[in-house]
Amino acid sequence: MAAVLPQSFYARDALEVAEELLGKHLRLGEVVLRITEVEAYRHPDDSASHCRMGRTPRNAPMWGPPGHAYVYLCYGIHNMLNLVTGAEGEGAAVLIRACEPVAGAEVVACRRAGRTGPDALRGPGKVGSALALDTGWSGHCLFRAGGLTVLDAAAPARVLHGPRVGIDFATPADQRAPWRLAVGDSDYISQRATLRARRR
Repeated sequence: MAAVLPQSFYARDALEVAEELLGKHLRLGEVVLRITEVEAYRHPDDSASHCRMGRTPRNAPMWGPPGHAYVYLCYGIHNMLNLVTGAEGEGAAVLIRACEPVAGAEVVACRRAGRTGPDALRGPGKVGSALALDTGWSGHCLFRAGGLTVLDAAAPARVLHGPRVGIDFATPADQRAPWRLAVGDSDYISQRATLRARRR
């Protein structure tokens, strides 16, 4: 069985962790998903980050410690999974934007109202739905057995990168920053046209 990633894996800059999360596996119960697309939200000056205005009850888990989940509700509908990175008190995380099924595809299809194929898991709200997450998972430890964990797996042969999605409120430089990363050989990627090849 693949090893659960240790806390030390997350205790680094969000962009470094984001790239190394590509290809890793999320496991919750019988569902296992391969991570195919992520976005980094960095410390200390990322104007797109939920932590840009300081600590709040909502974003408190994003301030650490690393290796925990930060789940927030978007538009009152979508539960978005982030993995907290960096040192405790820094306020950084990686958003899981897309995945592909490894195990439990039938469960995923049921949770996604019968949808299958790439469109069922392209988008962070769809990932949250496939895992049946809600904000009660925010603060959950990812490196202890049981519950939601992240498992080691092979890195992709090719990585794509491009600007993050839905951050029109951020500064122009942060809007352009190529901090969205994706697995180059996967169909489970959103907005592929804005991504470019990146050498590992």
